[in-house]
Amino acid sequence: MEKKSKNIIENINNNETSLGFGISSIFIDEIRNAIRANDKQYLEDKILILHQADIADIFEILSKEERKTLFSFLQDKLPAEALASLDEQVLKDIIDNYKPSILGELIGKLETDDASYILENLDIEKRDALLEQIPKAPRNLIIQSLQFPEMSAGRLMQRDYVAVPRYWNVGQVIDFLRGSSKVPDQFYSIFIVDPKHMPVGTVPLHKLMRSERKVILSDIMIKEPVIVSATMDQEDMAFLFEQYDLTSAPVVNSQNRLIGMVTVDDVVEVIQEEAEEDMLKLAGISGDTDLYLAAWQTARSRFSWLFINLLTAILASIAIGLFEGTIKQIVALAVLMPIVASMGGNAGTQTLTVAVRALATRELNQSNALRVFGKEILVGIINGLIFAVIVGLVAALWFGEHGLGIVIALAMLFNLFVAGFFGAAIPLLLQRWKIDPALGASILLTTVTDVVGFFVFLGLAQMLLI
Repeated sequence: MEKKSKNIIENINNNETSLGFGISSIFIDEIRNAIRANDKQYLEDKILILHQADIADIFEILSKEERKTLFSFLQDKLPAEALASLDEQVLKDIIDNYKPSILGELIGKLETDDASYILENLDIEKRDALLEQIPKAPRNLIIQSLQFPEMSAGRLMQRDYVAVPRYWNVGQVIDFLRGSSKVPDQFYSIFIVDPKHMPVGTVPLHKLMRSERKVILSDIMIKEPVIVSATMDQEDMAFLFEQYDLTSAPVVNSQNRLIGMVTVDDVVEVIQEEAEEDMLKLAGISGDTDLYLAAWQTARSRFSWLFINLLTAILASIAIGLFEGTIKQIVALAVLMPIVASMGGNAGTQTLTVAVRALATRELNQSNALRVFGKEILVGIINGLIFAVIVGLVAALWFGEHGLGIVIALAMLFNLFVAGFFGAAIPLLLQRWKIDPALGASILLTTVTDVVGFFVFLGLAQMLLI
């Protein structure tokens, strides 16, 4: 471990432009040069001493061909944990090149959640064949894990945990931990179970270690602990950890019997994945990152939402076409139109982003939706008034036409009101219809603000200026 830490520090000091913790651009260049020179020994000496997450970063940074060559040099010696740290697209490229016997041996060494992550990225036929290569004891646990729904607590949980009866004392627990070979490598709490193996309390390690040996666990345990169902969605589970400041939680099956635990390190990954997914969906991109996909696959995954965006843009063009005669008579309208639509779109996106994030973190719900909704409308009106005055004065001075300034000011006020209204309404409506609020919301909002902005602006111009 000391050697690994020293290597990480050296890599950071090699170059201030760090590509990842401990991975610098200079170090990556050295790796690429060694790959081209087929210097297997150098690659083993430099890479295998790194933390598994840094090894995964190296594979993700390299090109597909470089990745394949590096893997051919290191596959027999790569730590199993490095595979579990890879992005799923890169993982698929790598595991296809493994011999089933070697890969099965590696997966058998992993925690159940990490093993499930690797196996769920394989075709069913390959998965079944690979499971036969895994020793029986871990294989049965992995198969059970794969039977739970994807993105559920059952997939993320570890099957190793410490569970003891409430009548034990602290000394008995400590002696058990020292003598048992089944103690997890990393855990934060002792789970207290009843005779039916149902969790009835937890004892954090810090409280256990500060108590005298003769103290009974029932006297120091946290009663009515937060319990996670194996079928619970990982996003809901992450909310529990954040809401109640948990470091670990017991996982139970449908009979409420303890079957595993989830720890905070897994939940941190879930929170990051969910935030990334929402961000990508707001941009009309698939919830899975496409950074490592081939260009054709990326283009295909983005096509559908771009096509929908094209259709909505046509709606905005139709709204403009209705006032073609008006634009011909007052050319200045064509110059000012984008300002109204752009300001509405940007203001609406601000509200939309806040609403989607608040829904994801449970800060926005039915009990306070009306208050938040009213606030965002008020914000739209306030900003609308301010920018209406600014844009109206600019337009009047620019084109020397006071009527034109009044028209764009009124259009600006109305469009920012609409932006606030629909920026909050669209996510709430999508959630009510059981649709992910982040999915396509920005495209719907842009359509509304563009069509309304153009229609109101040109409509007012036709009524007041012609």
